[in-house]
Amino acid sequence: MARLVVLGGGVSGHTAATFAREWLGKEHDVIVITPNSQWNWIPSNIWVGVGDMRKEDVVFDLAPVYSKAEIVYEQARALSIHPDGDENNPNPFVTVEYTNEERNGEKAEIEYDYLINATGPKLNFNATEGLGPDEGYTVSVCTEDHAVHASKELEKIIKKLKNGEKQKILVGTGHGTCTCQGAAFEYILNIESVLRRRGVRENAQIKWISNERFLGDFGVAGAHIKSRGYIIPSKIMTESLFVERGVDWIVGAHVNKIEAGSVHYELLDGTTGEEEFDFSMLLPPFCGVGLKAYSRTGEDITSRLFAPNGFLKVDANYTQKPFEEWDADDWPKTYQSPEYGNIFAVGIAFAPPHAISKPALSPSKTPISPAPPRTGMPSGIIGKAVAHSICDMINGKSDKPTHEASMAHMGSACIASTGSGFFSGTAMALTVYPIVPDYKRYPGTGRDLEYSFGEIGLAAHWVKHILHHLFLYKAKLKFGWTKIPE
Repeated sequence: MARLVVLGGGVSGHTAATFAREWLGKEHDVIVITPNSQWNWIPSNIWVGVGDMRKEDVVFDLAPVYSKAEIVYEQARALSIHPDGDENNPNPFVTVEYTNEERNGEKAEIEYDYLINATGPKLNFNATEGLGPDEGYTVSVCTEDHAVHASKELEKIIKKLKNGEKQKILVGTGHGTCTCQGAAFEYILNIESVLRRRGVRENAQIKWISNERFLGDFGVAGAHIKSRGYIIPSKIMTESLFVERGVDWIVGAHVNKIEAGSVHYELLDGTTGEEEFDFSMLLPPFCGVGLKAYSRTGEDITSRLFAPNGFLKVDANYTQKPFEEWDADDWPKTYQSPEYGNIFAVGIAFAPPHAISKPALSPSKTPISPAPPRTGMPSGIIGKAVAHSICDMINGKSDKPTHEASMAHMGSACIASTGSGFFSGTAMALTVYPIVPDYKRYPGTGRDLEYSFGEIGLAAHWVKHILHHLFLYKAKLKFGWTKIPE
């Protein structure tokens, strides 16, 4: 009997665990360890954050789903990995701390034969003074509870707008190294849409602030999109949307301090500025969740398994070299740890080898450029591929990974909501291939323009809503769930 332990129950971890359970015989165990009692379809948090959905519309309880699937579910936080066991236990194990009411704070050791790190990111609000909803002055849509709080705060702004008060709204990234600009992009356009729908748009000044070098970079160096027979840079498409909606922008910005009602920032050219706000949603940068690793004798070997940012090192080329010398093939394919063949990382939990957007420093050496995104569709695809490899290894079909899912050989489809409403809603539908540009295969743009296209309109908005329900259906493991693509 083999035991597969999955740390994390988000998109990538949930995908890996559920497919592994589907493919492995019942004589093998699949265990999911996650501190959360509910699964959250994060892409729809932006609708919760403007009051167009309830929290209950984007979450469901994990326990009954895993029970039905015969997956062992431990509501706990992973603390450390012991890949060679310790002096008291020769088997590899992880140390966890329970977060449920019955065992809250209790620690335990859980053994594994194969381990998938799918812990996702730590939301590093502490990276910027004054950032975040808990100890800062900004809201967030990163979790379902954050989004509920954001909606309540936005409603206060709408009441003031109805009373004729002018209000300043600022949305974007709260640090120079943030990723996931797409979530903030969706959120600012949904705020603008809601204000128009509520008849208060004219009293609101809406502004975007981001660490992107240009609008539409999104951490993937932008894209060239085929639309209605024309090749359009994502920069033009994004700028056009903002101009059409009356949204101003600041780009190439590192937010270095936030006070009540004001943001301080530094730009790529070295200039500094201050922006006032009445309501602000700024995304935090990501880092690893803080997992430690120890040898059999108790030596700290964290730096062997993890990159300095806390993400697990996998089969990527982490050699230090100029950005221009990086190659698409330097990106990981199997997501297997080079140190331990039975450890893998999926989704945001793996360490990318380099930035996709060209790194940039201000004159004061402040990094101001997006980190590589690894969320959504890529997370699901990677999770499924790793599960397939591990199942083949457990079932004796191979002694090494059998499936690959390099982001340099993977396309991604994204639908960004730009306003809700059954007949008035719009969304930007984009497909990009490959996610990581390959300038050798596709000189100039780095991407295959036959498979990189996009449109904005009502149809894409309907698809966005359909996908919301479809992926929740899939995540609940309902009839036919395996047929729904990642």
